[in-house]
Amino acid sequence: MRLLKVATCNLNQWAMDFDCNLKNIKQSITEAKAVGAMIRLGPELEITGYGCEDHFLELDTVAHSWECLKELLLGDWTDGILCSFGMPVIKDSERYNCQVLCLNRKIIMIRPKMWLANDGNYRELRWFTAWKPKDHLEDFHLPTEVSDALSQTTVPFGYGYVQFLDTSVAAEVCEELFTPQPPHAELALNGVEVFMNASGSHHQLRKLDLRNRAFISATHTRGGVYMYSNHQGCDGGRLYYDGCSCVVVNGDMVAQGSQFSVKDVEMVFAQIDLDAVASLRSSVSSFQEQASCKAKVSKVFVPYKLCQPFNLQMSLSSPVKIRYHSPEEEIALGPACWLWDYLRRSGASGFLLPLSGGADSSSVAAIVGSMCQLVVKEIAKGDEQIKADAIRIGHYTDGQFPTDNKEFAKRIFYTVFMGSENSSEATTTRAKVLADEIGSWHLNVSIDGVVSSLISLIQTLTGKRPRYKVDGGSNIENLGLQNIQARVRMVLAFMLASLLPWVHNKPGFYLVLGSSNVDEALRGYLTKYDCSSADINPIGSISKTDLRRFLKWAAVHLGYLSLAEIEAAPPTAELEPIRSNYSQLDEVDMGMTYDELSVYGRLRKIFRCGPLSMFKNLCYKWGTKLTPAEVADKVKYFFKYYSINRHKMTVLTPSYHAESYSPEDNRFDLRQFLYNVRWPYQFRKIDELVNELDGDKIALTKSTEGERVHVTADGGMGVVAAGSGDPRAGF
Repeated sequence: MRLLKVATCNLNQWAMDFDCNLKNIKQSITEAKAVGAMIRLGPELEITGYGCEDHFLELDTVAHSWECLKELLLGDWTDGILCSFGMPVIKDSERYNCQVLCLNRKIIMIRPKMWLANDGNYRELRWFTAWKPKDHLEDFHLPTEVSDALSQTTVPFGYGYVQFLDTSVAAEVCEELFTPQPPHAELALNGVEVFMNASGSHHQLRKLDLRNRAFISATHTRGGVYMYSNHQGCDGGRLYYDGCSCVVVNGDMVAQGSQFSVKDVEMVFAQIDLDAVASLRSSVSSFQEQASCKAKVSKVFVPYKLCQPFNLQMSLSSPVKIRYHSPEEEIALGPACWLWDYLRRSGASGFLLPLSGGADSSSVAAIVGSMCQLVVKEIAKGDEQIKADAIRIGHYTDGQFPTDNKEFAKRIFYTVFMGSENSSEATTTRAKVLADEIGSWHLNVSIDGVVSSLISLIQTLTGKRPRYKVDGGSNIENLGLQNIQARVRMVLAFMLASLLPWVHNKPGFYLVLGSSNVDEALRGYLTKYDCSSADINPIGSISKTDLRRFLKWAAVHLGYLSLAEIEAAPPTAELEPIRSNYSQLDEVDMGMTYDELSVYGRLRKIFRCGPLSMFKNLCYKWGTKLTPAEVADKVKYFFKYYSINRHKMTVLTPSYHAESYSPEDNRFDLRQFLYNVRWPYQFRKIDELVNELDGDKIALTKSTEGERVHVTADGGMGVVAAGSGDPRAGF
């Protein structure tokens, strides 16, 4: 037996905060050593933080990374343990995203990333160069101050692996795992038994299974130990890195970390027998044959042993059941942890939320409540860092600290119902009941006086007084009156966020939370600079459909019972007067349902459909209930209003990224914001296709004479039996 204990970790790093990052790295090494681990793997670019973006272009960032690495190597941190650290490295004139492998106060190899993540939220080619040579290792001359301190001048640099006396180890960095020809396939044939994947992977609803399947697939037929380390938390931007560091052995997961947590460091350990890897490989004939004619990969020899012999005091890790959260749990936990990181790192004293009693703002309130529950739970478990942060933010004194989530919410969370003459008693009550359940400091204020003053000002300036549509006004008047209310609420929210701490003799300020969802952003169903304009938005990339499911779940599992009633109520902005024969509804205003918006969003972004492609796809999807002309009208209507309102994405509140069809303009969905909203060429092509389909249908109907008739329209598309009730049955 060759017994090996390995340690990987979730680290909550903060981009450009080298002190914070170095502290977490040292804690992870300390905990790894305490249990006798021989390998410690950290996440990608852990020294700098993954989200530094254009700070990677600054030489200071690289220089500070070397300074931190030097501190780790001059201490005893790497004594007796192989450590893989992620940091940027400049070789010659190119900047590389590297894993630096260290042991016993020496750098034994630098492995640059070969395949860079450059789609979706990732822009690595903007900051780094992909390493291309695969047939040799090069000498890298260490910076002078590092070289002098370590008494080491050069180090092997490039694609290769480390050969120890009793096993071989290699790095595979994040994106490389997901390429068509991942490095681990070739490395396995060269005898590498332990793969270390340092990653910077963000949370997205329903995404975790894709990642786990990749780890399992990497070692299921090839054998091997696959170690995975990831960031966990908000490191300064819209992404939440969702941890789940793990160890997989021969296709079985034997250790898995949490996906969501408010902790700074979480360790994942596994004890494995490397002879199990050798045994599997030797039993697969195809593996043996391919290994016998493999392409040689360069290696660095290190005369050191990582394994122990047979030892009954060292138990082996067994396969575990992989833990997955439901989408509702992901919504409850991911944005809550993101909010906690933002709150504690921003210097704010809490949050302020305009709470309307509707589904979206109630979802945000419930997520803040979930955050408070998570914080109090971890404090009860003894986490001193979370306790210190909570004491500071909640302004506890005399040794007190949070022990009750509602009491903690009362200290850090303000909710404000900003009612008007158009608000119903039902939403007023729902907002108050939910605030009481969560524990927030709740205010109820009428904005009618401010709105009336602004309308009077318009009348004074123009001589005209605008009216709502239900009172005989035009669409322009109706929209203007709604926008006045919405924008007054935004101004009041920021005013309260800055002044309420002063009113209650607290230092600092409150962060204003937004509550628009991804579907409303896609359609542009929001007022520019209304309550969708905030400091941050935890649900801005979550669909209305998912939020309603979350409300049902949270009513039971978070204990906020009023959420069930809120979910059941039809969505309404309550910006128009309520009459006996009229009540404003979101889906009526938008001219489409939220379910339809989710379909449009996925086709537009995930499947990269323009108007014509979307029309074709929806003819298949909706063809049993809608004619091609009706599908065409829906597609045109969506693209018209999507393009009219695209400019609103340029000022969209920074939102937690959770959905793959987010229209967020800043990082994820890069498109123009000035369109020809008539889409003349594209819509004309749709019309031509509709006419063709209508012509085919007429020709097909006329040709259904005789026992069997070949369909001749459009080159022939099938055979239709005579007397068939559906003229499209042969399609």
